[in-house]
Amino acid sequence: MTGMPAEITDPPPVARTGLARRLVRDPLAVASLTVLVAAALSAVFAPLLAPYGPRSGDVADALRAPGGGHPLGTDSTGADVLSNLLYAGRFSLAGACLTLAVAALLGITTGLVAGYFRGWFETVADWAVNLVLALPGMIVLLAARAVLGPSLWGSMAIVGVLAAPVYSRVVRGAVLAVRQEPYIDAARVAGLSDVRIIRRHVLAVVRAPIIIQTAMIAGAAIGIQAGLEFVGLGDPNRVTWGTMLNNGFRDLYTAPLQLLWPSLAIGLVCVAFALLAAAIRDTLEAGGSGGTDAGDDDVSPEAADAAAPPEPSADDLLVVRGLRVGYGRPGAAAVEVVRGVDLRVRRGEVHGLVGESGSGKTQTAFAVLGVLPTGGRVLDGSVTFDGTELAGAPERTLAPLRGRRIGYIPQEPMSNLDPAFTIGYQLTEPIRHQLRLSRARARERALDLLDRVGIADPARTFAAYPHQISGGMAQRVLIAGAISCDPDLLIADEPTTALDVTVQAEVLDLLRDLQAERGMGLLLVTHDLGVVADLCDRVSVMRAGRIVETGPVEPVFAAPRHPYTRALMDAIIDGGPARPPLFGEVTA
Repeated sequence: MTGMPAEITDPPPVARTGLARRLVRDPLAVASLTVLVAAALSAVFAPLLAPYGPRSGDVADALRAPGGGHPLGTDSTGADVLSNLLYAGRFSLAGACLTLAVAALLGITTGLVAGYFRGWFETVADWAVNLVLALPGMIVLLAARAVLGPSLWGSMAIVGVLAAPVYSRVVRGAVLAVRQEPYIDAARVAGLSDVRIIRRHVLAVVRAPIIIQTAMIAGAAIGIQAGLEFVGLGDPNRVTWGTMLNNGFRDLYTAPLQLLWPSLAIGLVCVAFALLAAAIRDTLEAGGSGGTDAGDDDVSPEAADAAAPPEPSADDLLVVRGLRVGYGRPGAAAVEVVRGVDLRVRRGEVHGLVGESGSGKTQTAFAVLGVLPTGGRVLDGSVTFDGTELAGAPERTLAPLRGRRIGYIPQEPMSNLDPAFTIGYQLTEPIRHQLRLSRARARERALDLLDRVGIADPARTFAAYPHQISGGMAQRVLIAGAISCDPDLLIADEPTTALDVTVQAEVLDLLRDLQAERGMGLLLVTHDLGVVADLCDRVSVMRAGRIVETGPVEPVFAAPRHPYTRALMDAIIDGGPARPPLFGEVTA
């Protein structure tokens, strides 16, 4: 904004190096990755590397010591141990991959959906997970072998099903934790679909536990497969590390090295999986560097005779009638936090919703947006936006409106920006999704918006991460994001609470200019009467979940009709004489 003083910001952001580049600096990661790559390549190119075919040999050469044409010796059938070891890796690693694929597909999907959407699916998924965990794995595998026969692939697929609950529980717990973060609600308000939010924001947080579980399940799968083959429950027609263990155990006393080689292969691969996963987890953690108003049940509301809603008008953009919001309690009636709110915001009007903390202001805004926290629901009433009913509407109705026609500026700006992504990415993602612009056009629009909201160096801020900008700049970024798709209605929830007085004034000037410039309706949620007097055309005073008085700002403030409004006005520091000292005069 022209004439706006420049803010003091952090030094220019340093570009983060890629995951692969940071991993190669970790000796443990390099060593473990080398072992896994060597095992995979030797299995893939076994026909080229093995001096002999699998199980091919002369009985006359049985149990030869290492040397000559057999670097690791021969087994009891005269087959070359090195050749068998290379070919066995193909089936052992492929079986582990099958187990991982089945477990990840079932477990991660179930955990993500159950943790994010909850509801009936979470109940059914929890029941299914408990059922699978209660099944005795070995009995299931023995029963499957009786039906399917000694099938390597069938056994490993069943192991994948049995391992899926491990993924599901870990992922569900991680998703439940991140689902409550304000930046997830901010992404929903921006109009992003649930699938996009899960893919871009939720998975970025739960990837570390997924990687650790993948390593554990991969190692366990190789060990389980080897164990099944060792006790004779595998396919005797395939050479695997497990069958080599079985053969080596029979010749333990005559040729102990027969047991050593497959044991080394299994042990090295399992340890490498665990160490690599830990290194990736540590690298990700090192590199990725809201209050809820509730109604006050103990306050007896005054008669709200001064809160009669205005007559319907063709200019009405948002109309709220008799809105009631409550939170369910197990075995008890829902606790109401919004109790019959009537509210209207006209096109191009700035409407202030004012009241003390806990009066239900934020809950009313959340109900309009359709993003009430877990457990909250609209009990009764109507929320109409430009003729579309929002109360109780399905997500497919709300999603196209949020971000595109209804913008939202949350309180606590720093907690509403995802720390894993740059400012530019978080601005351009809704623009590209909602307006269907190319990456270049979305970047250009985002830079223009950053410049419009008064950021001195838009390009630097565009490339920065949230921790690299100040609170005032973060608030401007959120304002830029809220207006990025030219909404008809902008809901600003305490947009200046976390800012110092100077920055508050600048942000209020910015909101006033943007609202007038774009002709938006603006619902300003605040407890600051000075902000309402300075910015708003109309005001609604809220107490204990009810609107107690509403009308044009000047008449309401000049002659408040409700006792609560008068009490709020009396609480403002006036321009009268200074009050005396609390403990008498101070003497020198």
